[in-house]
Amino acid sequence: MTETIRYGTDPSQFGDLYVPASASADAPLPVVVLIHGGFWRAEYGLDLMVPLAEDLARRGDAVWNIEYRRVGQPGGGWPGTLDDAAAAIDELTVIATSHPLDLSRVAIVGHSAGGQLALWAAGRSALPSGAPGAKPRVVPKLAVGEGPVAALTAADQAGLGSGAVTDLLGGTATELPQRYAIATPSTATTARLVVVRGTRDDVVPAEFTLPPHGEQVKIVDVAGADHFDLIDPAGAAWAAVVAELATV
Repeated sequence: MTETIRYGTDPSQFGDLYVPASASADAPLPVVVLIHGGFWRAEYGLDLMVPLAEDLARRGDAVWNIEYRRVGQPGGGWPGTLDDAAAAIDELTVIATSHPLDLSRVAIVGHSAGGQLALWAAGRSALPSGAPGAKPRVVPKLAVGEGPVAALTAADQAGLGSGAVTDLLGGTATELPQRYAIATPSTATTARLVVVRGTRDDVVPAEFTLPPHGEQVKIVDVAGADHFDLIDPAGAAWAAVVAELATV
């Protein structure tokens, strides 16, 4: 069963919920939140993650494939994109009142820019009061970034994605250091953090995939995989993600 659910009034504030037909109130399901990439830009949407959502649902997981306001849309960028990722994840507390979801077993998986949002969401408890995403209502057990843009300052300085980070945050790291500090994923979290990378990824090279203190992050390098092989449900990279999800 797939159901589109809104978490806000903007056209981009919605997600698609996948709940296997076998689900019941007596056996609530673990939840995987999927966050698509595309350098946070409006031309990309949650359809990128549909094959992964369908694969996870077949495996017996509930899946929440979220959309959010992106750069180029009203309210997208800073802080709206971060606000939406947080609000969509926290909406699970509402959805769980009418669907058999186990919110003690939540994982977040994001690809590319969505990987930044996934890893960032796992560290929301460490955000200062008043920051976008602070005081989460849902705390994941696991966050996986597939080729994530996690080193935001370095990515800004390198002009990664034709200035994608600069566009997201509304300026450079030199101009807006506080925004960069808030949006950069924190490893001060109870969640396990995993980065899955392709050795042939030239869209988000390896040097941009780890946040500061990345030694606390598990790294899985997939030989021969490029950036989009990471979201191929038949590929080795996705098999590595599925293996991590099995631990939640």
